[in-house]
Amino acid sequence: MAAKLKIKKNDHVVVLSGKDKGKKGMVLKVMPKENRALVQGVNVVRKHQRQTPSQEAGIVPMEASIHISNLAHEDPKDGKPTRVGYKTLEDGKKVRIAKRSGETIDG
Repeated sequence: MAAKLKIKKNDHVVVLSGKDKGKKGMVLKVMPKENRALVQGVNVVRKHQRQTPSQEAGIVPMEASIHISNLAHEDPKDGKPTRVGYKTLEDGKKVRIAKRSGETIDG
């Protein structure tokens, strides 16, 4: 069974290590079984694309997945990496909060 991940689609994250260290982006896709995520503008590779009736052939830049352990949430207040905690509001709704500033991550 895959581990429960705190990073979800459309979250804003910061890369902690690797060739793109320090870059920020939005999560496009999360793959919990592989513990990986696709982040916009991070880990860009050049893929050779074969010609199809709808698409021309050539070398196309695209994002490759990055391991979840190399990502951290971006603090909504100052944009720095933060850990994630959970808090239950008065109305009973459970939201994610940034440990660094206490701001809510969920809308």
